[in-house]
Amino acid sequence: MIIPNKHGEKLVGLLHEAKSKEIVVLCHGFRSRKDYNTMANLAAALEKEGISVFRFDFAGNGESEGGNVVLLYASKYQDSRTVINVSGRYDLKRGIAERLGEDFMEIIKEEYIDVKNDTGGVEYRVTEETLMDRLETDTREACLEIDKLCRVLTVHGSADEIIPLEHALEFAKIIPNHQHLRLSAVAGTPCSDKVEQLLKWSIWNRLVIVIVVTVV
Repeated sequence: MIIPNKHGEKLVGLLHEAKSKEIVVLCHGFRSRKDYNTMANLAAALEKEGISVFRFDFAGNGESEGGNVVLLYASKYQDSRTVINVSGRYDLKRGIAERLGEDFMEIIKEEYIDVKNDTGGVEYRVTEETLMDRLETDTREACLEIDKLCRVLTVHGSADEIIPLEHALEFAKIIPNHQHLRLSAVAGTPCSDKVEQLLKWSIWNRLVIVIVVTVV
């Protein structure tokens, strides 16, 4: 499925139609895509439970044209009743040098930076515009703008070395209607055998409209 955005770029998505009244929109984060394992596993598990799912690539990621997002949606739009924030990064300034190199600010002013995978393929492209968009994002202020009626669940692995558990604790401090599910001894985002814990919360509430998946 192809959806044009306001910039004329084509965003590519996949609809898992289960004919449910609700639909879950899976939103990936920086350095991710709709086909990332966590996204695919969540989509498959939700579809198995009879819940329709839509997952897509944001501009500049995966198969989509152009360039980044996430708990930010709920702060800007008031139409989300439930948000699940999976392994979200609170401090967006952290982790960039590890991905782009210590001299990323000098390089980005001259050209873009292509981040490649182990096989040499380009995973995503970073431009000065998209980088500054991330650096200038005030996560705290955005979280304070989330509607108090919007329920937010943060899911985080206690053994996550890329995005430490402290990020989840920061979300818990400032988001009004917040719960925290800690997956013990899980590095990174929830693996497939832990998805069931996440789904139980989602299915019990049956109000899930947006799931925000952040993988950095």
